Amino acid sequence: MPVQTGEGRNGAWKKQDYVIEYDQSSQYPRKMLFNLWGDKIDQYNIQEGQTIRVSFDIDCREYNGRWYNDIRAWKVDPDDGSGIASGDQYPDMSSAAPPVVSPSDDGSDLPF
Repeated sequence: MPVQTGEGRNGAWKKQDYVIEYDQSSQYPRKMLFNLWGDKIDQYNIQEGQTIRVSFDIDCREYNGRWYNDIRAWKVDPDDGSGIASGDQYPDMSSAAPPVVSPSDDGSDLPF
C-alpha cells in the first residue's frame, strides 16, 4: 500500500500498510494487514512477492463508538523456510500440539 504521512503533536510521521497471505498450502489461504511506522519502513524494505516472517503486536482502540484493531510489526525477517527466522530462537509452533497441563497435587482443579 502507499506510504501515508502526516504531522502530529510529536512531529512528522509516516506509516505503510502491507497485506500478506499466509497458510498458502491451504485450500483457502488467509490474508492479514499489518503496518510499519517510521524508519522501519526503510529498514525492512519489504518487496512484493517476498516471503517474510513478521513479529507484531495487536492493539485495539475506540473511536466514535467503534473499535478498530491495529497490527503493528516490530520485526520483519526474510523467511528461508526453516521455521526459524534469523535471530529468532523459537521455531514455528503453529502446527504443534498445545501443551498438556495437569491439575496440581493440592486437590484443586487449578492448573497452577
